Amino acid sequence: MKALVFPGQGSQFIGMGKELYDSRKDIKDLMESANEILGFDILSIMFNGTDADLKKTEVTQPSIFIHSVAALKAVNGLGAEMVAGHSLGEFSALVANGVLSFDDGLKLVSERAKAMQDACDANPSSMAAILGLEDAKVEEICAQISGIVVPANYNCPGQLVISGETSAVEEACIKLKEAGAKRALLLPVNGAFHSPLMQPAQERLAAAIENTKFRKATIPVYQNITTTAVTNPDEIKQNLIAQLTGPVKWTQSVQNMIKDGASNFIEVGPGKTLQGLIKKIDGSVESNSAI
Repeated sequence: MKALVFPGQGSQFIGMGKELYDSRKDIKDLMESANEILGFDILSIMFNGTDADLKKTEVTQPSIFIHSVAALKAVNGLGAEMVAGHSLGEFSALVANGVLSFDDGLKLVSERAKAMQDACDANPSSMAAILGLEDAKVEEICAQISGIVVPANYNCPGQLVISGETSAVEEACIKLKEAGAKRALLLPVNGAFHSPLMQPAQERLAAAIENTKFRKATIPVYQNITTTAVTNPDEIKQNLIAQLTGPVKWTQSVQNMIKDGASNFIEVGPGKTLQGLIKKIDGSVESNSAI
């Protein structure tokens, strides 16, 4: 069975989407419609901007969504039987399985990005990648730290990202190294994504989602929060909202997709990050790029 997977923040690069834009008129029209929806020329930033401009959350997230949906259009779905997305990528996955239109998905992604940026600005915080330690040990140590620090991204066995107040994240890094972590690296982000500190952003996103039409899924989406197959639009909405303050359980999602028959994972969007993670989760399955 084929599974389409869609990347999240961090997979962006200058020039992203230009080849897709030049390849077909229908893809060009789709991408140009993004400028009108967003009210600024995001394509010029994607194609020719600076790294600093592209790294702004309110630009990064829509850029990756636009690239991913354009790539999806280029390959016409590939006859997939299930989808999943890493954090932001879940919105691209919901276009792939018919739950969201491109226009509605882009509007939600834009609102999500702005709300997350505002939450970051209001409460400076950070994230760190923990390598070489079992998930349970990371969870145990985070729970012992005073202040807010939680597991945020279960990327693959031995790679877990933590998120929270900067002082709590720094203290956790020290404790995790003492517990045997190979590395505990502070990430170059100014916010605590997928932690309780995203509560203000979650409230804004919830309001936007409740005012958006969600259709029944044509194929299941394995959502970050539940890690299991979902098709009901009301459930999908609630899981999307919960995702902002809850962890991205990518390891568990991929394991469940494999258990349910996925043997060929196709990454749709910029970069190859998810392919690398999938190989570490289960080296017996295929993982490739769509384009």
